[in-house]
Amino acid sequence: MITVIANLKGGSGKSTVAFNLGLWLQVHGQPTVAYDLDPQCTLLDASGVRREEGYAPPLQVYHGDENLAQHLHYHPGEVLVDVGAANMVAMKEAIRNSHRVLIPVSPSQPDVWATQRFLKIIDESLNGAERPEMIVFLNRADTNPAVRETDETAEALAQLPGVTLLPQRLHQRTIYRRSFSEGMAVFELWASSKGAQEFGDFARALYPSYQARKRQVVRIQNEADQMDT
Repeated sequence: MITVIANLKGGSGKSTVAFNLGLWLQVHGQPTVAYDLDPQCTLLDASGVRREEGYAPPLQVYHGDENLAQHLHYHPGEVLVDVGAANMVAMKEAIRNSHRVLIPVSPSQPDVWATQRFLKIIDESLNGAERPEMIVFLNRADTNPAVRETDETAEALAQLPGVTLLPQRLHQRTIYRRSFSEGMAVFELWASSKGAQEFGDFARALYPSYQARKRQVVRIQNEADQMDT
């Protein structure tokens, strides 16, 4: 499956989400590659830090948009594409060849407006191609439940036509920045943290079959171990 993680606004956390998703998928037994089509190359940098530190599994990240459609469909496993408005041509090409588009939205009215414009750009760029599944979710949500802006943004996103609002939210937590800068997934740096727990819920909502598959593999392995003993 080709999943494009994109947004018109910079600083929405696309690269952090793509990095953590890529590692979560591999931990759950699914071969995964990523494409960093953003000129800032943040995802590519994080994967480089991970490789230099020797953390396993590595995350293979490609950079460059030449013959993009052909390259995206070459990989048999999961493909994650991190791209933003700074590379609009590549973003449109990736979306036309994707199965779904994952849109992180920060809790603010300007971010809702930007999401509305982004959806129009997507529809205009399809050129008759099949529309991919569109999923929006709140990223960098407020941790204080008394702050109404997060819920108000969710209510506004739920009204957008043709999109699915994921109920799982990722919050504004220091552990996301720290783990990313160290080349680690949030669940690797501190597995029992709130950030790791909420990201697990988020990833399972996007890829429910892989969690079930991992449980089945563990069960089979446990049965084999019992037979050996």
